[in-house]
Amino acid sequence: MQLSGVFEPLLAQLNSGVVVLDSQYRVVFFNQFIARRANVILTAVQGQSLFDVFDDLPKAWLQRKLDSVRELQVPSFSNWEQRQYIFKLPHLRPLSTGSDYMAQNCSIMPLTAPGGNASYLCILIEDATDAFFYQQQLQSSMLQLELANRTDGLTGIYNRRYWQQQLQQELLRATRYQHPLSLLLFDLDKFKQLNDTYGHQGGDAVLTAVAQSISALLRDTDIFGRYGGEEFGVILPETTLSGALMVANRICSTIAEKTINYNQQDIALTLSIGVSSFEQQSADEMIQQADIALYNAKRQGRNCVRTYVAEGYLQKVK
Repeated sequence: MQLSGVFEPLLAQLNSGVVVLDSQYRVVFFNQFIARRANVILTAVQGQSLFDVFDDLPKAWLQRKLDSVRELQVPSFSNWEQRQYIFKLPHLRPLSTGSDYMAQNCSIMPLTAPGGNASYLCILIEDATDAFFYQQQLQSSMLQLELANRTDGLTGIYNRRYWQQQLQQELLRATRYQHPLSLLLFDLDKFKQLNDTYGHQGGDAVLTAVAQSISALLRDTDIFGRYGGEEFGVILPETTLSGALMVANRICSTIAEKTINYNQQDIALTLSIGVSSFEQQSADEMIQQADIALYNAKRQGRNCVRTYVAEGYLQKVK
């Protein structure tokens, strides 16, 4: 296939890539868009296999596409959302887009020479980097918004609304599969006094440090949230009451044994923890039972764990 002296300079002006192959997928032509970005000279590679000239192509995938177009004589299309790029071509803004290679829309079309004595394939490459970049930005913004909607801005753990939603989901799961489920509610002892002594910034630093320390003690499946103020909650899926008590006592002793440094001062902390276990009650009832147990822990001296039992009395566990 010979491109006339008229059409070749016209194709060179296109801001799209053009690659023409013969029926054996050997390079017949590519325009300046491809030559400049791939740093390859047409006359040096003309007649060579496409996959030898561009040895980093997704060969198996692209060959299936080419075979289909050649055999069926029907165009094929792939956009950047399916595969970010076909040819590894650099683009003009790698720093601002966060990608080294041009995102591409790719069309593969069958061509027949005048007289029908030869067939060719034409690959058109459109630069879709801007669309790719803006889509990435949109997805990132959506993820950040989703994260903000379910996390507490200070501590980075789940906020109360999302935490309660998760509790409802875990109750449904525990009911359906007859699995155990337990709940911890706890808060910092004498937090108002701590705030008065160190100020709200000191209080915020303590809440953040406590959240980090407790997060390290929990399983990936446990659901840790800030219930309000200095009060926190942990949902413990697949956990019996005895298992929950072990977790609660570990949290209680860990916090009591450490200090938090703020403005070159060591702040000692303790927690009081209430525990409830799922016995087919509602989410609100389960929270209320844990809250009653927490109140009892406060009343009985703080820095301890108490559990609510079905008979209605509060059991001392530490």
